[in-house]
Amino acid sequence: MKEQPNQRKQLLYYCGLVIIVMLLLNIFVFPALLQPQVTEVTYDDFLAKVDAGQVEEVSYQDNMLVFTAKDENGRKAFYKTGVWPGDDGLTERLLEKDVKFAAEIPTQASPLLSFLISFVLPMALFALLGRWLMNTMTKRMGGEALTLGKSNAKIYIESQTGKTFADVAGQDEAKEALTEIVDFLHDPGKYAEIGAKLPKGALLVGPPGTGKTLLAKAVAGEAKVPFFSISGSEFVEMFVGMGAAKVRDLFKQAEEKAPCIVFIDEIDTIGKKRDNGGMVGGNDEREQTLNQLLAEMDGFDGKKGVVILAATNRPDILDPALLRPGRFDRRIPVELPDLQGRLAILKVHAKNVKMDENVDLAPVARATSGASGAELANIINEAALRAVRMGHGTILQNDLEESVETVIAGYQRKGAVISDKEKKIIAYHEIGHALVAARQKHSAPVTKITIIPRTSGALGYTMQVEEDERVLMSKEDAMNQLVTLTGGRTAEELIFHSITSGASNDIEKATRLARAMVTRYGMSDQFDMVALETVTNQYLGGDTSLACSADTSAKIDAEVNAIIKSAHDTAREILSANMEQLHKLAAYLLEKETITGEEFMKILDESAEHA
Repeated sequence: MKEQPNQRKQLLYYCGLVIIVMLLLNIFVFPALLQPQVTEVTYDDFLAKVDAGQVEEVSYQDNMLVFTAKDENGRKAFYKTGVWPGDDGLTERLLEKDVKFAAEIPTQASPLLSFLISFVLPMALFALLGRWLMNTMTKRMGGEALTLGKSNAKIYIESQTGKTFADVAGQDEAKEALTEIVDFLHDPGKYAEIGAKLPKGALLVGPPGTGKTLLAKAVAGEAKVPFFSISGSEFVEMFVGMGAAKVRDLFKQAEEKAPCIVFIDEIDTIGKKRDNGGMVGGNDEREQTLNQLLAEMDGFDGKKGVVILAATNRPDILDPALLRPGRFDRRIPVELPDLQGRLAILKVHAKNVKMDENVDLAPVARATSGASGAELANIINEAALRAVRMGHGTILQNDLEESVETVIAGYQRKGAVISDKEKKIIAYHEIGHALVAARQKHSAPVTKITIIPRTSGALGYTMQVEEDERVLMSKEDAMNQLVTLTGGRTAEELIFHSITSGASNDIEKATRLARAMVTRYGMSDQFDMVALETVTNQYLGGDTSLACSADTSAKIDAEVNAIIKSAHDTAREILSANMEQLHKLAAYLLEKETITGEEFMKILDESAEHA
């Protein structure tokens, strides 16, 4: 859509060029084509023709005598000759022979030729230029700009989808909700007997990469019916009204192919809440498209077996009229997979690659809490790529472990130059995190510590992996996380008596968590169970907005500051009590650059025994 101004300028340029060409043709070309052929003769030839009675008309033009006379074959022809000075008897001569004076040369050779040249030829030129312009614009705009009113929906027949519920893992609840739609499309009779109607539409809601589009294709594959797929952005056109025309065309195609499934991806593009911002008489293309979609969903008969599936990760901005019963009857959440779901997804994607028989996917599933199906598929692919780079015949366990880190933190920056002093600071920083986490109860175990820089910008990181899947977070858990996050900066303060910018990401995470404890989780004694902040875009980053006065906002800031300060003090107490272990572990990390959780705990336990 950003290219529209340039396209309009080009269109105006071409139109202006056509007008200039037509003006030049009318001035120079057409008059010459319409002008009859005039033969120049001598003055005495002119007089001879007058005396012979062959001259019919004479006119005086540009110091020349132009006359018509019959040629040798008796046909009318045009002649011209110069004026002879002093011939005063010419007028009487012409009168004697009944010759007409001041006659003008006809402007056309014949009525048919005049019509062809002055009307048909310009129209043909305009048609050819118009066709050329349309072809040029169609090519520049991807071949879709001038397919007016066509939905351009992709149609997948049963043999072309190749997707079934067996290809979808980690979304058992969503598959169960969609199974009834598949059963209806297989056997609508048993539902008709009892008077049940098929839901007209089902809205798949969830974060990006969770498999919403895959689920829709799997439904079509299971039901063995045609599958129409179109993105919401494809309805938005440069020309007003074309989006609504595309909706009509899509539903017309669907009724012809019924029973079938129509899938509209990213429906929030056209399904936003109708709000013209106070403008009167606004003509919003998206609003017209939405109105047409609402009308079409009301108009078609659900008994024919046309099911509308749609996907979005922004359900909060959809128009309420789109979500009411009778349109999108069902809202099916497609959430991030849990531990068992992640393991199932990894197994599905592992079938397509060569895995070593000793590979265990369970640790990978535990280490990827919060990952979507698309991210898990990417981890398997990254492991396969690494196996090729390392010359392995199959994917090994360390390939998978490294791929997890690649997806989470980026590739290793092996060429990064870091001074010995800064390496030492980074080592103490990471050991500070790990040591504080290990000395707290109910904290996630440390699995890996590294000071090798990553392309994400991290100079090092400490990886903790929960042994079991957690769906709730207690106040104690939140405080443990805060203490662990402040442990890196605290180690810098105790050892180097200085602070660096390396803790910026820790500070950001700690502030966000402490603020959520106060404003959303009700974990503050001062505010108790009061919601002071609302979450918007929960599937796209979880942006928040305050719902309180300025005075309350200041109190929130003070409470957040007090919570973080308390966590900082706790981290200082833990590290001060384990100073010997801190030095020993930091020295070992500096030497190895990367250590496992087992190595870390072994050194920590040995130091505690000697102490």
